[in-house]
Amino acid sequence: MRSKGPKYAMFCCVFLGILAFVPFAVGRKKDKSSVAALQMDEQKRAVHLLNRLTFGARPGDIERLNTIGIDKWIDEQLHPEKINDAALEARLSSFRTLRMSTREMVENFPPPQVIKAVEQGKQALPTDPVRRAVYESQMEKLDEKKQKKQAASETDTDTTANDQSSRRREDRLNADAAAQELLDLPPDQRMKAILQMPPDERRALKGSTKDQLLDGLNPQQRETLLALNNPQQVVQQELIAGKLLRATYSDRQLDEVMTDFWFNHFNVFIGKGADRYLITSYERDVIRPHALGKFEDLLVATAQSPAMLFYLDNWLSVGPNSDVANGIPKNANKVYRKRYHQKNSSTKQAKGKRNGLNENYGRELMELHTLGVNGGYTQKDVTEAARVLTGWTLKQPKEGGGFTFEDRMHEPGDKNVLGHRIKSNGEKEGLELLHILAHHPSTAKFISTKLAMRFVSDDPPPALIESMSQTFLKKDGDIREVLKTMLRSPEFWAPAAYRAKIKTPLEFVVSSLRASGAEVSDPLSIARALQNLGMPLYAMQPPTGYSMKADAWVNSSALLGRMNFALALTSGKLKGVQVDSQQIFAGANVPTDPVGALVALESELLAGDVSRQTHATIESQLQDAKAKPNPANTIAGLLLGSPEFQRR
Repeated sequence: MRSKGPKYAMFCCVFLGILAFVPFAVGRKKDKSSVAALQMDEQKRAVHLLNRLTFGARPGDIERLNTIGIDKWIDEQLHPEKINDAALEARLSSFRTLRMSTREMVENFPPPQVIKAVEQGKQALPTDPVRRAVYESQMEKLDEKKQKKQAASETDTDTTANDQSSRRREDRLNADAAAQELLDLPPDQRMKAILQMPPDERRALKGSTKDQLLDGLNPQQRETLLALNNPQQVVQQELIAGKLLRATYSDRQLDEVMTDFWFNHFNVFIGKGADRYLITSYERDVIRPHALGKFEDLLVATAQSPAMLFYLDNWLSVGPNSDVANGIPKNANKVYRKRYHQKNSSTKQAKGKRNGLNENYGRELMELHTLGVNGGYTQKDVTEAARVLTGWTLKQPKEGGGFTFEDRMHEPGDKNVLGHRIKSNGEKEGLELLHILAHHPSTAKFISTKLAMRFVSDDPPPALIESMSQTFLKKDGDIREVLKTMLRSPEFWAPAAYRAKIKTPLEFVVSSLRASGAEVSDPLSIARALQNLGMPLYAMQPPTGYSMKADAWVNSSALLGRMNFALALTSGKLKGVQVDSQQIFAGANVPTDPVGALVALESELLAGDVSRQTHATIESQLQDAKAKPNPANTIAGLLLGSPEFQRR
């Protein structure tokens, strides 16, 4: 945070002291007799429900929930199909890739390997002028890299370096002049002129003028202009923008929370090759439709998803005794196969890319997706599971191909996993394994523990986990029924659970947007803030996903970053995000005096749950706030950065 004078710096130090030490004592265990004597009143029940089942309350949400009643509100959230989310869909309509198949994304926003294929004559250039322009720009970019590499290998003199620097300066000046001429044109004519430019000149249209060139263009034109420079980035940015807008504006909040929960549980890393394109479909077609359904259906969907198969390399896994591993021709008959195996039983496997058993997915399937690290499986079970899942592969993943079962890659013979004999049965072996895992008691406990950890506490009560686990087993892994058991439990409504969970950076940022009634026109500025807070979306490389526990996120640097974000948000310093304190009060008048505004905002943003220390710390700064154009926005920022708002 930049210095704003000694008084403000002193305030930050005091407030950070509160952030570091005060809030995290609230969720500690209390004497059983005192807890039993306490009850959560109706106001707190509403606040608690909104804090746990949504990404945060919006202005007026508590009143709306109390009007329809807690039970009806929960039922609606458990059945998101009943909720009209047309307003959100309107916000998402400009992001075309969110509705595209993976193959369509690859064709419209080509990755480097597609560009190389076109350059080598293995694939034709598109005839559509818009798509063709994108391909030509990327081919020019590839050619430029080759020329630079060749020039660097031929000579490395100071004269050459100076010449190259001069050419770059000249190119920038020419690009700036061309951009200025384009800005004077109406949007449609501007786009037409850009498409008619030579590829090298089109690619030069970037930097500070790019945003100006985008003004007035329709969604497809905007995507095209951005894709001229980096087509892959368009796919990723629209995916991120969609997630943030859904979390912020969807009325199907529990569905969004559960989609985020399951994506984190079945984590896939966007930085790995084809997954840059596969994750859009993974979240849309695999995770979201099953977020409140049967766990087995979700497990099978993730196991067969191209994103997961590619991420954990199961698409390359080959049975040691399979036809592919042994080099048996595709159309060989049974007699040939038998003689081949007898003759080559002691020889090494054929060399090639797909010639080995890969245990990555088999291990994570048991450790992270189902049984848990202490779920009772052995290394032998992991190996046997990997053998079962050989042949679960992909058709041309880098071109958007989907799941397929390749019998020639599959390990023949019976397998034994967790004491279950799985008879040789091709693709169905994998489905049998997933069925066994989905109905295992260890899976019921592991999934129930993670759900309780997300919705109740970092260290959920054993009685609650047992109750949820029993429902999981009795109701065939019905996630909706498991959540109902949790929501009906005394542990969920225990006073000690109230504001006892620390928000992850995503939860904090989105809850700030919702609480302040922010209008987001550029979600990518929010994405950059999340990256600064240590939680870039879809970018957790290990399959463990992001932690839900406080200790992963609580430190002085992180808390200072949150305070900076909150103040930037309410002071209008986040590009493409507007906050009006009037929105926080749902249209009612904001008190004009700073003290009155503080009290009112404490009620609106935190339902009055503010400690004396926090109140006193902010009140001490109100003299400075009087001199500001809008002290209510400053106070709102301080409250959003307060210890109390960090908890949900």
